[in-house]
Amino acid sequence: MKLFYTPGACSMAVHIALNEAGAKYDLEKVDLQSKKTESGLDYIAINPKGYVPCLQLDNGEYLTEVGALLQYIADSNPAENLLPAVGEAARYRVLETANFVSTELHKNFGPLFNPATTDEARKERMELIGKRLDIVNSQLEGRDFLVSDQFTIADAYLTTVLGWATFAKLDLAAWPNLGAYAGKMMSRPGVVATLKAEGMM
Repeated sequence: MKLFYTPGACSMAVHIALNEAGAKYDLEKVDLQSKKTESGLDYIAINPKGYVPCLQLDNGEYLTEVGALLQYIADSNPAENLLPAVGEAARYRVLETANFVSTELHKNFGPLFNPATTDEARKERMELIGKRLDIVNSQLEGRDFLVSDQFTIADAYLTTVLGWATFAKLDLAAWPNLGAYAGKMMSRPGVVATLKAEGMM
């Protein structure tokens, strides 16, 4: 497999999942401005959507979208229990939470990185993110992980999104459970390996 990624972008969630699964894979960095890969390939020819992540499977096919890739990695490495098996109620709790991270957090952070976003729009977005973080902070009360008693793909996704808080100038002190959670996640070997590979530490 080969992961096409951009350092610090949402592709990091997939990168973390690959490391947590102990999967064998190659990396290819993508410049989202030029749409060129590190080796000079035309990224649009690989992924017409033009954004990351994109995973080249062992059969040569390409698969995109964070949620789909996280499920693919988990289901391809069942022994690591990153996602419970089909039919288990716990599976749908993990997917429920991962989708919440995607639709309510990931998408709302996006405009904060756009220099064209007005101060008023930025303030509104920060307030909305805060309300969503209230929910996650409550969910983490007395827990080490988002859903079960171990790391899942939902944790890979949330860890990535929480990493954007610094860049968005969002202080997690208002959400103590989240702050403690982020600290624990950032010390996991799989996360550390990802950050180092992406030049983030």
